[in-house]
Amino acid sequence: MRTGVRRRMGVEERRQQLIGVALELFSQRSPDEVSIDEIAAAAGISRPLVYHYFPGKLSLYEAALKRAAEDLASRFDEPREGPLGVRLLRVMGRYFDFVDEHGPGFSALLRGGPAVGSSATNALIDSVRQAAYDQILSHLGVREASPRLELVVRSWISLAESTALIWLEGRRVPRAELEVQLVHDFAALAAVGAAHDEDMAGLLRTMVKDEPADGPFAVLVGRLITLVS
Repeated sequence: MRTGVRRRMGVEERRQQLIGVALELFSQRSPDEVSIDEIAAAAGISRPLVYHYFPGKLSLYEAALKRAAEDLASRFDEPREGPLGVRLLRVMGRYFDFVDEHGPGFSALLRGGPAVGSSATNALIDSVRQAAYDQILSHLGVREASPRLELVVRSWISLAESTALIWLEGRRVPRAELEVQLVHDFAALAAVGAAHDEDMAGLLRTMVKDEPADGPFAVLVGRLITLVS
């Protein structure tokens, strides 16, 4: 039989609960629009108690952002098995899962929010981009990127961010189409780099060597041939 007495949370447990509550609210509305009172009410505690665990909304936002950044970075983890195009497509699926789940917070992070511009926030954003960059190099089998390859990979990561932000404005293009398009964009950027650099040309040949006929890279080549023929 329940007595109705709630178990008292420890300090770290309560902090983690508040971070989770804040993330949930930030996934529904921009962090600028979410008040400490709302966070307290959703957590079932008083406003002063929120300030007992976090000095203010900014520190809570940064803590929530850190958890979200770790989650987003993990979406780029992918076993090095199978054709590269198929692997990238799975990565894009998980990336857009995150964007879909945390739309307003994702948008606020990259376009403006209560912690944007702070050194802590910039470091978190950079950590996600670096994790994505390192994962892509791993999939390409490259330990140290040439200047042209670095330009291709970092440009593609920026393109994925901007594509997700535009998609969030109205979801006017089907998400599945954008996921495939971004994989095609990676191949296109690599192809342009290959046209100017022999090392990139060799890497491009490796990329498409084991691509199946119905893989995203092969589909792109087929469509381009149809367009120009």
